[in-house]
Amino acid sequence: MHELGITQNIVAIVCEQAKGASVTRVTLEIGKLSAIMPDAIRFCFDICCQDTILEGATLQIIETEGRGKCRRCGHEINLSQPFGQCDRCHSFELDIIQGQELQIKEMEVEELCA
Repeated sequence: MHELGITQNIVAIVCEQAKGASVTRVTLEIGKLSAIMPDAIRFCFDICCQDTILEGATLQIIETEGRGKCRRCGHEINLSQPFGQCDRCHSFELDIIQGQELQIKEMEVEELCA
């Protein structure tokens, strides 16, 4: 399960960016064509957060739809898998323009008291 390694990296990045502040929420954007299973990330998140400043944080995942653009006619189509056929000119020559994302969109931290 490569999602465990991915989740460990996400936790490490958020910990570094939080600079010691306690993190209460993390929002990820995961594309439906990314070959990353959101449910597996959710499963790994609590485990990876144990004994870190993210312990107890909630995880929100936004799944982005797949989109492709035809190289021949420029038409854009929805994709449910990383390949497809243009519904306008029937070409199979598509560039994926959305749906392969994996990014940390937001993190919510508690303010540090002086």
